[in-house]
This record gives sequence, structure tokens and C-alpha cells, in this order.
Amino acid sequence: MKINKYEDISQIEREAKRDYIDRHSAFVHCEDVAKKGEKFTVKVQVGDEYLHPDDFDHYISWIQLWDGEKMLAQTSFMAGALGSAPGQVEVDFYIVPNRKMKLTAAAFCTKHGLWHSDEKLVEIAE
Repeated sequence: MKINKYEDISQIEREAKRDYIDRHSAFVHCEDVAKKGEKFTVKVQVGDEYLHPDDFDHYISWIQLWDGEKMLAQTSFMAGALGSAPGQVEVDFYIVPNRKMKLTAAAFCTKHGLWHSDEKLVEIAE
């Protein structure tokens, strides 16, 4: 299966290609530093500037949160989770870190396949 990755859409001229890349890409949002052993919130959002469809045959079916090669969490969605209207699927994951993390997210579109985020480094404070 092909793994799609985000490209800087500001460098792309064609509007349709910017829309396609952005609305399928996963974005990891969290603080740069977490406290060791304390609950830490990581938001993963699919799409930034553009909305993704929520149709019965075209929707985001799951999002995963990874630390390097270890999957930390996953959530699944059904068609209609966004009220059958275009939107940005997002989920908050709560994890308890004990070491430095290299977080990435993966999202799966039922029509356009697997998409990976850029890596987000998180340092640990004692």
C-alpha cells in the first residue's frame, strides 16, 4: 500500500492538488515538552485548511498515534461521524510518557488510502 505524506501546500500551484494533499494529511498538535509520568494530550487532526468529505463511501475511517515504530493508540470512525458534512476529523489522545518521543500520526481515507504526518519531537521533563 502506498503511504502518502504531507507536502508544503504553499509551494504547490494547482488548487486541486493543494486541496487533495491538505484534506487527507494528518497533523500532530501537542506541547514540545511533557512531564514524565503525567497525562499528556496529543491532538491529531486530519486536514488543516481544507475539509474532508464525510460520505458513506469517502470518509476518514481511522487515526493512529505512533511513537517511532510503536503504535500508542487508535480510534475508528464510521461514515456520518461528522454529520455527513465535510469537516476536519480530530481526536485527542491521552498518553503517559516516560521518555523522549517521536510522534507521528496515520490516517486512513476509504477512497484515497493511508496518509502519514510529519514527525513531532517531544522532550521529557522530570
